[in-house]
Amino acid sequence: MDNDNFSYWERTTFIDNADIIIIGSGIVGLSAALHLKTCEPALKVLVLERGFLPSGASTKNAGFACFGTVSELLEALKHTAEDDVARLANYKWRGLQRLRQKLGDENIDYCQHGGYELFMQGEELKAAEAVDNIARLNKLLNPVIDGPDIYAVADAKIAGFGFAGVSRMIYNPFEGQIHTGKMMRALLHKCYQQDVMVLNGCAVSAICNEVEQIRILSPQGNFKAKKVIMATNAFAKQLYPQLQVTPGRGQVLVTKPIPGLKLKGTYHFQEGYYYFRNINGRVLFGGGRNLDFAAEETPEFGHTNTIQQKLTDYLNEVILPGRNAEIDYWWSGIMGFGDEISPIVKQLEPNIFCAVRCNGMGVAMGTLVGEEVAMLALNNESVMPI
Repeated sequence: MDNDNFSYWERTTFIDNADIIIIGSGIVGLSAALHLKTCEPALKVLVLERGFLPSGASTKNAGFACFGTVSELLEALKHTAEDDVARLANYKWRGLQRLRQKLGDENIDYCQHGGYELFMQGEELKAAEAVDNIARLNKLLNPVIDGPDIYAVADAKIAGFGFAGVSRMIYNPFEGQIHTGKMMRALLHKCYQQDVMVLNGCAVSAICNEVEQIRILSPQGNFKAKKVIMATNAFAKQLYPQLQVTPGRGQVLVTKPIPGLKLKGTYHFQEGYYYFRNINGRVLFGGGRNLDFAAEETPEFGHTNTIQQKLTDYLNEVILPGRNAEIDYWWSGIMGFGDEISPIVKQLEPNIFCAVRCNGMGVAMGTLVGEEVAMLALNNESVMPI
């Protein structure tokens, strides 16, 4: 569309009347929009999304409602204080409960079948370290998760799942799974009910902070608002290169239906770099960034032969040994990572805010991150509706 050819109706309805513009229609962006309207119903909130659907990982993730395996927490404790690790686990847990409360379990297909961390043959030392630290981590997390005995050894269940080459297993009954497509549809529905406008196919090329307004430049036209929230997660550096956010691509497959599938729950191995679950009688399996971190630190969607082959090998040799499962879908999503374990929620410049870097935990964090940046924008200065 020629951005000089907007009609009066288009400008007054879509282009020039926003109080707050949110860039990015993923979990964080839509959660921020909903919270803004809950706090200030008269605000005019516009969401700009560059893709036909959310472009990062909100509709491309594996649908894990989790807050960390034993191995992931032990790795975090190597460079982060115990209190901070517990605080972040609590943040993820509260985020998951807020997501469920806001959307309803039925609307997101939430199931709490529990989660399992697997250790392969040859990983006996790692498994022993994890098992030896179960009591420590339970003590650390018991005060911040709604229940005792979060982690427990579950070696007796290995045979029942039909795995091959798995030597030890740890169970977490508080882990769940969701249907992320239904989650995003429910979020969008709530936004529409609250009169939040979402414009898709609108990539933002620049944000210009002017004296009386923020001007957002796009090939589809220029937009104006009093305040802007950037919720682009992995793509944050495209607009603000100074932000410490590194994109990380996750490659995922889903099999065709598996007769007599024994899996029920969420499963992780190799410090969470591989993850799989059941979904409608199929297996969803993703991961493998650790095979080539440099190649997977990209904002580009796609697949690599190395990771596809490794996922296929694990699928047919470990998860479903001897089944020769057929693969029905392949896709990839882009997550945002950083050296620090917490997301970035802050003011970037006057009246411009960001909520990015969910470190692969957007399902768990996204709702609270969105609400947090909404409150930051509202409390920074009063935003009076136009």
